[in-house]
Amino acid sequence: MFDVSVFFLDNRPVKRFWFIALLGIFCAQSLPTLADDSLKPVLPIFGKPLKAAKLPKAALPKAQVELGRVLYHEKRLSRDNSIACNSCHDTVGYGVDGKKFSLGFEGHLTGRNSPTSFNAFMHLSQFWDGRAPTVEEQAKGPILAGGEMAMPSAEAVVEKLGKIDGYEALFKKAFPKSKPAITYDNVGKAIGAYERLFVTPGRFDKLLAGKADALKEKEISGLKKFVSVGCVGCHTGNLLGGNAYQKLGVINPWPNQKDQGRFGLTKKEADKMFFKVPSLRNIAKTGPYFHDGSSTKLEDAVERMAKHQLGKDLSKEDRADIVAFLKSLTGRLPKAIAAPPKAFPGQ
Repeated sequence: MFDVSVFFLDNRPVKRFWFIALLGIFCAQSLPTLADDSLKPVLPIFGKPLKAAKLPKAALPKAQVELGRVLYHEKRLSRDNSIACNSCHDTVGYGVDGKKFSLGFEGHLTGRNSPTSFNAFMHLSQFWDGRAPTVEEQAKGPILAGGEMAMPSAEAVVEKLGKIDGYEALFKKAFPKSKPAITYDNVGKAIGAYERLFVTPGRFDKLLAGKADALKEKEISGLKKFVSVGCVGCHTGNLLGGNAYQKLGVINPWPNQKDQGRFGLTKKEADKMFFKVPSLRNIAKTGPYFHDGSSTKLEDAVERMAKHQLGKDLSKEDRADIVAFLKSLTGRLPKAIAAPPKAFPGQ
């Protein structure tokens, strides 16, 4: 049977509404044990399947998306013209750079592993600590961060873009009612418009849509174990995460306590070691894993999560099956969306 203890922290209910909702699903649907081959009662936990986004055809949203595409790939948004959003969140590399910590201005390394930008707009917040509510707000953060793109101020960004021939026209086309057209908020809005197309459905979504043979036998076994072991205590919904904050080290303390997660933002004792639960979409392609990049292999990450979050030791077979299931969550962006701009203003 399912271990209900995974839904509690330190013998007290977790203060997250979706846990209650999830338990309601358990009670209403009478989820099966692994011996039950029926997936029908399990799938409601994951909601509706993802659907790929399409480039807008209407003039105004199209102009905003195309400006966002340019800005997302624009290295001149950094102080030394060497770093773009795409440098750490590669649109042809599953929204990541594959590094433990990303390389910023003058060789500075970011303090946390760069999460994927794919599907991020659907998260409850942005960054590991949730300090930005939307991708539009998130986009403005790294540009001004001293260890990342390191622009000295929002005003400096606006001034720099205004001096590049062609940007004024692009901003006016994308934001015709904005006076002036080039503003720092509009930079964030344009990049956000582009990122809101970053949706990556995979084979798992075909299963959610009713295609019974979408996953292989080993992947189905892994899905059932993913549910029964308790992984769904945090990784639920159609993104399998991204919709709540959770303590890292619920049962067994996380070995690296230097980064205290949301505590650094809120200064509340209750938020120590709480991080946003990452989505597991494309997880097989987005290592290294965790905020500290401390696992390079997915099998290791699964093993550590079972130990630290659930207090369980998984067998080699169980780990392999769960990893097989997680690989079914891989999906690429359409080339029309992932492609860099054909040209940059002033070049």
